This record gives sequence, C-alpha cells and structure tokens, in this order.
Amino acid sequence: MPIFELKLPKSVARVLNIPARDPRMQQIRVLKKLLRTARFTQFGQLYKFDEILMSRHPGKKFQQMVPSYDYNKIYHQWWHKAKDGIPDVCWPGKVHYFALSSGTSDASSKFIPITKELIRSNTVTSFKQLLSLAKYDDVPRRAIGKGWMILGGSTQLQKGPTYFAGDLSGIQQKNIPFWFLGLGLYKPGKKIAREKDWAKKLDEIVENAPNWDIGFIVGVPAWLQLCMEKIIHRYKLNNIHDIWPNLAFYVHGGVSMEPYKKGFEKLLGKPITYIETYLASEGFLAYQNRQDSKGMHLALNNNIFFEFVPFDDHNFDSEGNMVDNPETFMIHEIEENRDYSILISTNAGAWRYAIGDTVRLIDRERSEIIITGRTKHFLSLVGEHLSVDNMNKAIEMVSEELNISIPEFTVAGQPHGLFFAHHWYVATNDAVNNEELRVRIDQKLKELNDDYEVERKHALKDVFVTVLTQETFMEFMKSKGKIGGQHKFPRVLKGAMLEDWKKFLQAPAYS
Repeated sequence: MPIFELKLPKSVARVLNIPARDPRMQQIRVLKKLLRTARFTQFGQLYKFDEILMSRHPGKKFQQMVPSYDYNKIYHQWWHKAKDGIPDVCWPGKVHYFALSSGTSDASSKFIPITKELIRSNTVTSFKQLLSLAKYDDVPRRAIGKGWMILGGSTQLQKGPTYFAGDLSGIQQKNIPFWFLGLGLYKPGKKIAREKDWAKKLDEIVENAPNWDIGFIVGVPAWLQLCMEKIIHRYKLNNIHDIWPNLAFYVHGGVSMEPYKKGFEKLLGKPITYIETYLASEGFLAYQNRQDSKGMHLALNNNIFFEFVPFDDHNFDSEGNMVDNPETFMIHEIEENRDYSILISTNAGAWRYAIGDTVRLIDRERSEIIITGRTKHFLSLVGEHLSVDNMNKAIEMVSEELNISIPEFTVAGQPHGLFFAHHWYVATNDAVNNEELRVRIDQKLKELNDDYEVERKHALKDVFVTVLTQETFMEFMKSKGKIGGQHKFPRVLKGAMLEDWKKFLQAPAYS
C-alpha cells in the first residue's frame, strides 16, 4: 500500500499537521470506486473511465473528459434509456426505482434514478448520523430506543413499465432494513405508510398517536407541524409531550428550520434536539454530526463524489442556469464562506450532475457546509444578490423581535414604475402590523446584505408585504398536487409558478 494511503493514528496526524481523514484522499477513493464499477456501462465506455482511472490525477482528468449535466441534459441523453428498462446505461444493471421530484420551481416531475446501491448508501449515512448522537451531551439517550415517526411520501409507488416511482422518502421507507422493522421502532408502520391520500394518512396517524411512544420525528417542518397540531387538538392536550413524553429529537432537512422553530416551540412541553440532514432525491449528501453545530458534515466517503462551482456571474446566467463548461473545484480546493453550486457523481448513475443547490463551506477542518439556497431561487433584479439564506435570517430576526411565528414566506420581484420592487408574501396566524413588518424585513436585509442596501437607494425602489395565513400557503400547495411528503413551498417565485400564485390569490376566498 502506498505510504500516502496509510491511515495514520490521530496523534501522529496532529504532529505532522496531516488530517487523520484527508478529504481529498477520501474523495479520490470514492471517485475511483465509482469509475471502476461503471466503466463497462454505456456512459463509462463513451467517456473512457478506464483511461481516467489510469491517470495520475483522476479528479482533474474526470473533470476534463466528462461534461457537466443538469437534469434536462442528462435525462434526455441518458436517463430516459434507463427508464425504458435498458440496462447498463449510467450504472450497471437495470434501474428499478425512480424518485419523482419537481423541486420547488418546476411544474413537471423529474425522474431521478434510484439504485439498490444508492438506497444502501443512504441507509449507511443515516446510521452514521444516528451513531453520532453518542457524542451529544445532556440528551435523553433512552429516546433513541423509542419510536421513530417518519412522515414521508407513500410507499405505494406508481408502477411503470419496468420501474416503480414515487417520493424518495417513500422509496426509502419501502426499503427500510428488516431488522429495523423487527424492532418495532418504525412508525406509522407499513400499512399507514402505504396510504396515498395525505388527509387520510394524517387522520390515521392522529387516531393511532396514543398507542405509540415516539422519541424521534422525521419529516418536512410544515407537514409535521400540521400533524402535531391535529394530535393536540384531537386529544385536547397542552402540548405534544403530553402524549409523547419521550419525544426528544427532530430530524429535518430540505428547508431551513429557523422560520418554523417558533411555531414548533408552541407545540412542545420541553426542548428537543434539532438534527439537520441534507437528503436530496439524488443522495444523502451531508448531516449534522455535532451537537449545536451550525453546519453539516459532508458524506465524503460514501459513494458520492462532490465538485463545487462558484456561484457567480462567470458560471451562471441571470436566471441561475449553469454555463456549459463551468469552473469546478474539489472539496480541498474550495474557500470558506463563499457560495458554490454542487455537482455530484453517485452510485445511481448521476455524473457531474448539478442538483441545483448552493452551499457554503463554514468549517474546512470538519468539512462542514450550510445550504444557502438554490441556483434559481435568488433575487437579483438589479444586482441586489439576495439569497434564500439572507431571507431566512431576516425572517428569523424579525420573528424574534415581534414575537410572532412566520412558518412560511415567499418573495417575488416585480416592475415598479421604471424600476423594480420586491413583494413578500408572509404567513402568520399571529396579529401583526403590515407596515411594521415591511420596515423590519427591509431593515434586516440591509444589515445582512451590502448589495441589497446599495440597491435600495437606487433601482430597487420599494418593498411590499402581504400577510396571509399559513393555511393559504398549504392550500396553494394542495392545488398544485404538492401535498405532504417532501414538498416545500418555494422561497422565491418566478415565471409560471408566480403567475399561478397570483391567480390563486385572486380567487374569491383570498381576494
């Protein structure tokens, strides 16, 4: 074995100033494993994976020889063949599952290939995160052996000619390890998990809630909050801990938790530990593995090869579309506190694939990142460069100052005379003065974003705020068929989705 691949003891690594688990070496090993496994596929043959494997610098060679892809490009060139049942397209064998994902901006569903290898990798990362709880201080570890209430998509998947399709959460639940099922920890159980009717599923969960001893809840914040509210109302409880006294952990992901925390706290009888995950349809990318950490640790050694594209005008157009040959870097080459779009290559046949998220490295030593938004979910009408991260923080700060809960919001850019304005649609069931809310949001954004502050003096002439109920947002999601499971309300509205939203609000019930 080459000396550079030896795993050094941590004490020696510290003395030599060499990380005990070098991120670059981990990623090169992952890339080589992926390339070796897929070298005889159609994709691997076309792009000469064998030649890349023989290179002294496989990472750079891979970037030179394989083009980057967005969904439309890789689906129309490759994945549609796997969906038709053709084996060995981008990954060995046939693809038997496809995750349906329309994200939060696109109208039509995307078909993301899910292989048995990817399901296994997701499961492994899940249990790595679970094991990390052993390092947490002052948490009720007895809760780990209690029930896990996973509120996800239906496990009754759509049957295609050669595949099954559905939410990734439904696919993962359908493939939960048998021994985990045998322990009786999985709730709401296989029967309720199969239910496709979201309202009926919630009713069945509410009906069975007194029979379960729940320690973990897992799911998207908006839908879990609704579920707990229904349980509390049904049984006339003070809070959810009256029925689930051992509830101690909430595993969440896909959307910032901060806007929801105030609403969640109203439903709790005691504090719980929030654990963030980065589980996309394409794979389990990162997870929080330290108590109170602000970032998530990238899963660098579990069959995902990461590349990072600086999120700037050189690599993306004004609509957030990536250019054909973007500037790309590996994990050891990126800078802290700079926004990057992620490209991933996985054991499901995604190759240099842009998932559409932007992240920021906040701790190089621990390879910890935060999600800052999506490439198409930002506002820069006149150079204000307003990110979802800015929006989330502004809403969090304003919620604290006004002591109100704002579980949902969305923002749209619009013409304003000869210039432009931002229109905020904010969900709260608490009493609030619209003008005070508008002024405070505007002020917080000026504090958080220098570009925004400058443009508010020039071409970004005004900010408007419309206050709505949380139910309004959820009814719109229902009207789009995006109810429950992994569906989240988009933080920025553009194009057809914005027009649909405006029409929805013009209906008699909301106008």
